[in-house]
Amino acid sequence: MFYFFYNSQVYHCGSDAFGWSDLFSFTVMKEGSNWSPRVVVYGDLGNENAQSLARLQEEAVLGKFDAIVHNGDFAYDMDMDDGHIGDAFMEQIQPIAAYYPYMTSPGNHEQSGNFSQYKNRFTMPGNFDSIMYSWNMGPIHFIGFSTEVYYFLQYGLKQVVNQYEWLKQDLMEANKAENRKARPWIITYGHRPMYCSDKSIWDDCSTRNALVRVGIPTLHMFGLEDLFNENGVDLAIWAHEHAYERLWPLYNYTVLNGSLEEPYTNPKAMVHITTGSAGCKENHSSLTDEMPAFVGFRSTDYGYSRIHALDKTKLIVEQISDDQNGKIIDSFTIIRDKHEPYTFY
Repeated sequence: MFYFFYNSQVYHCGSDAFGWSDLFSFTVMKEGSNWSPRVVVYGDLGNENAQSLARLQEEAVLGKFDAIVHNGDFAYDMDMDDGHIGDAFMEQIQPIAAYYPYMTSPGNHEQSGNFSQYKNRFTMPGNFDSIMYSWNMGPIHFIGFSTEVYYFLQYGLKQVVNQYEWLKQDLMEANKAENRKARPWIITYGHRPMYCSDKSIWDDCSTRNALVRVGIPTLHMFGLEDLFNENGVDLAIWAHEHAYERLWPLYNYTVLNGSLEEPYTNPKAMVHITTGSAGCKENHSSLTDEMPAFVGFRSTDYGYSRIHALDKTKLIVEQISDDQNGKIIDSFTIIRDKHEPYTFY
């Protein structure tokens, strides 16, 4: 049930038969594309050791963001203890999720029962059980999708094919002249990264043939790196690794900076960040001793990322360290004077 006030809505959930929740409120999102949204992004937030959550709650109260993206791996795990871990986790995030759009994507920790806990606890736009969808906020077109379709093939290869075709269509629509003019920034988010500098041999992103990047083994079909670059995706956001990594503009392990002095000004390939260090019981990732040439910055501090679309040509990305009391430990600005497919296509 909703109660309408100027520029905001007050609501509660439930029914007369089973009772009602407390009252909550949210600010109605601004219309159009000519404003500057601020979005918090993270992955891998657990029921235990949810270190970043208190700071996120504080920033929510202060109105420091307009939406939240939780990029896979919830609670650790939502199905455990007959779903009671999932229930407890939903109560933990209520102080932020009840007041702001809480946008999600599935991770590997949601795979039980073909992602049934995830599908039944979160409702995203579209008709695909919150697995793949897109939404607009100001000058940004966001695309959420599942990297897990590549790894849990016991649920069917058809899921890979269907998602790939849907992504093609959504990107085609987003790139229509009138749409890209209104919302030039295209930002994707999915759980497992194409690239990383994790030591673990079990992490697909530490190999040169990450399934999300190149597609199904041997066939090398349905990979997303080519698709995203062909369609001029500006920023790809990942999680899964319990760390933060900022990559240089990158394609097929080749760094394609805009220039030596200003790598993110008119970059020649898509930019990647991995932000999976919100806090969970599995603790930090172990990164390689030597930082690869394709990585610009990395940290294993607990924390989360902020994205701020200043306008239609400038996008600021910051990494907040909870270990360092909210310090901004990394910040960079992507500048694209023209949003279009990258020139090597």
